[in-house]
Amino acid sequence: MDSKGAVEAALFSSSQPLRVREIADKTSLSDVTVRKALAELSEDYDSVNSAVMVSKINSMYSLRLRDEYSHFNLRFSDIEIPPATMRTLSAIAYNQPVLQSELFRARGVRTYEDVRSLINMGLVAGKKSGQTLELTTTKRFAEYFGIEGGRIQDIKAWIEKNMDK
Repeated sequence: MDSKGAVEAALFSSSQPLRVREIADKTSLSDVTVRKALAELSEDYDSVNSAVMVSKINSMYSLRLRDEYSHFNLRFSDIEIPPATMRTLSAIAYNQPVLQSELFRARGVRTYEDVRSLINMGLVAGKKSGQTLELTTTKRFAEYFGIEGGRIQDIKAWIEKNMDK
């Protein structure tokens, strides 16, 4: 078995970013071999100007589209986020930072379940603020939707531009 191919298959098959240890455990490769394979894969994708790249977010790796191709993701991929949860995410993204208690008053009981799901997906972060959470979108949110910049004003402008689509 080719170690680079095994690591590439792991990244391709996973719906979530993976740690080196996770890849090593599931492919029976050493951590050193996995790290070497990740570096080689990254170089391979860069050298052929591929639309795909190896992305490192903190200590986790995934395959994703380069920024200039990320808009194709929304055009071709199935929706992974249920519509009601997407409305909650939109409210967070547009009004951020927003308190979960304010969101609850606007969106109702499902807010807590939606926020928990969005935090687990890595699209939203929650910081304790008194008895509630202050919610903001994450870097992963901007990457997932292909929003350049990722600043609050960039996200708000992107939402306004895409509201009618």
